[in-house]
Formats: sequence, C-alpha cells, structure tokens
Amino acid sequence: MTLTFHWFLPTSGDSRHVVGGGHGVRPGAAGGDRPPTVGYLTQIARAAEDLGFTGALTPTGTWCEDAWLTTAMVSQRTERLKFLVAFRPDSVSPTLAAQMASTYQRLTGGRLLVNVVTGGERQEQRSYGDFLEKDQRYERTDEFLHIVRGLWAGERVTRTGRHLRVEEAELSRLPDPAPRIYFGGSSPLALEVAARHVDVYLTWGEPPAAVAEKIARVRAHAEARGRRVRFGIRLHVITRDTSEQAWAEARRLLEGFAPETVRAVQEGLARSESEGQRRMLALHGGGHDGLEIHPNLWAGIGLVRGGAGTALVGSHQEVADRIEEYHALGIDEFVLSGYPHLEEAYWFGEGVLPRLADRGLWSHPARPADTPDPVLVPFATAAR
Repeated sequence: MTLTFHWFLPTSGDSRHVVGGGHGVRPGAAGGDRPPTVGYLTQIARAAEDLGFTGALTPTGTWCEDAWLTTAMVSQRTERLKFLVAFRPDSVSPTLAAQMASTYQRLTGGRLLVNVVTGGERQEQRSYGDFLEKDQRYERTDEFLHIVRGLWAGERVTRTGRHLRVEEAELSRLPDPAPRIYFGGSSPLALEVAARHVDVYLTWGEPPAAVAEKIARVRAHAEARGRRVRFGIRLHVITRDTSEQAWAEARRLLEGFAPETVRAVQEGLARSESEGQRRMLALHGGGHDGLEIHPNLWAGIGLVRGGAGTALVGSHQEVADRIEEYHALGIDEFVLSGYPHLEEAYWFGEGVLPRLADRGLWSHPARPADTPDPVLVPFATAAR
C-alpha cells in the first residue's frame, strides 16, 4: 500500500511567517499577509493537485473561514483534489450533516473526506451555543456518528440518545461513495469513539515512541470491536536541498516570534481542555531551547500556534527518512502544511515525494506508478 499525502488550506490567511490561531488562540497579524481569498486558496489547491497530494485539510473554528463554503467554491476550480472538511457535531443536526455530505459527493464527483471535530475549547464551544462539557461532547459525537453512518448506509434511523434524537430519518439520495471519516483525539473517550466509528485516526506529530503507543491503544480498541483503522499524522514541513538550509529557515521563523506573543499564546493554550494540546505543550515547555525533540522533529511551531505544533525539518532525504520511520509504526497518511503554503507545497512535492517514489512508498495518484515523467518536446519539433 502506497502512502497518502494531504496538504492544507490556510483559511485564516497565509504568510512567510507562522500564522497563529486555532484551539482558542486568536490569529496573529501575519494572517493579513496573504488573505484567504478563493483565488489564493485555489492556487494552493491546484499546486497540491498537480504535485500529487490526494486531499487538503480545511480547518474549522471562529478564527478561520467556514470550511464547507470555502471548499465548495475551491472544488469547482480543481479537478481531482479531495477536501478533508470539518464536521462539527455541535453545530449541525446529524441528518442535515449526512445530507450535506451526500450533496457534496455528487456535486464534486466524490471528493469529500470528513474530519470530525468534537471540540476541545470550552469558550469556543460556548461561542457556538454549545454548553456541554468535554465528556458529554464525546458522547454526542458517538451518537452523531451512529446516526450519520446509518443514514449513509441507506437505513431509516430512529434513535433516542442522551444528546441527540431523530425519528424516521432517511436520505433520499445516498453518497457514492460514503465519505471516509477522519478523527483525532487523545483522551480515553476519544479513543473509544475512534475505535467504534472512524476510518482514519489522526494524531499530531509527537516523537515516534509516543505515536507508536497511541497507535497500539487505538488499534487494540478497534480490534476488540472487529474493526480495522488506518492511521495518519498531522505535521508541518520545512524541507530544503540541504539540512543547513532547512534549519536556517526554522531559525528565521523562530526569530519572528515576539516574546510577548509567545507568552500570550502559551497562556491561552494552557487553559485548553484538549489532551492532545496538553501533549503538544509538553514537547517544548514554552521555551526556545531543546526544540528538536527527535531527529528532524521540531516543536517550534507550537510556541505561537494552537493544534499541530511540530514540523519535520531537514534535507529532502532526511524528511523522507522520517516519513519512512513513521510509516514503519503504522502511519499511512500524512497531513502536511508549511509557511507559506504555496511555496512549501512545491518544496515538499518536488523534493521529498520523488524520493519516496524511488523507494516504492508513493506514486502520483493521477499517474500509474510505472508511467515515466512527461518529456518536454520543443515546440518547433512538435510542430513538424
């Protein structure tokens, strides 16, 4: 099985510096460098499509543009790229969510993937009108996915749960295919939900030993229910022709972190209810020292950004080596990003993906593995 790579649509804005935001953190001023217009996001999406990425993760929250509306627009300007779009069980009924996904599949030719976001920040949840506590939110997610899965399977669903209730819910048109469900979460309840419902379990970029331990727990829960789950990892990347060039770029980004910004972001993230966010904070401790927490794994991004806070940093060869290391643990899908997202897509797509192809770990999804790269023919010769 070849590896699957997804890129990221920066719907809060893009920059040559790290754009903050996420998990209760307000986006920084850098978000205005490249506003998230449909035109710019389309540039990123088309670059990802051409380079061989399978899909593009699109975030959700009060700090960014709505994922459903944005990707619906960008999908009409792309041909193959799939969109990993956020499902929020707190803000839409399960029947409507199932219907939206079904419509999206038909109008895009089956290019929807869904990322279920339970919500780990109390204040953000309450801003959406959701006043459930964390454990209750996971209970609701479990009920939500039971209903959605049933509707996608063509069932007429009547279900009364603790948080959700539907009577004789049914879709007039089923999604073809039913979207794959992605999900991340590190708490015990999150792992239970993953084992029961999801197709791909996502973890943030922790050192390999921690990732292996989490994979083992999710896999054991899923196997106990007779299910198999794929595993993915969410990382940033800084890859260059040489290791020295890559680390110079990481230092440049780090030098752009104002001390007062780091303090404010870390104070906000310390209040997070997310177990995954707590694990991210523990990797760097809020300081600038010891940020390379495993060879080529850098925790600097997490100083100013909530959510995924680590990056693979190194030469193209080194980054390919680290990807192979994670793959050996059971990771088959990689959800990547970098600043700025347009340029970094090319650095990774032209530098790392060909090396992985040479190792037999990846092939371009739009070309058979044995198809050689196209040969450019001079116009004068072609015209004869």
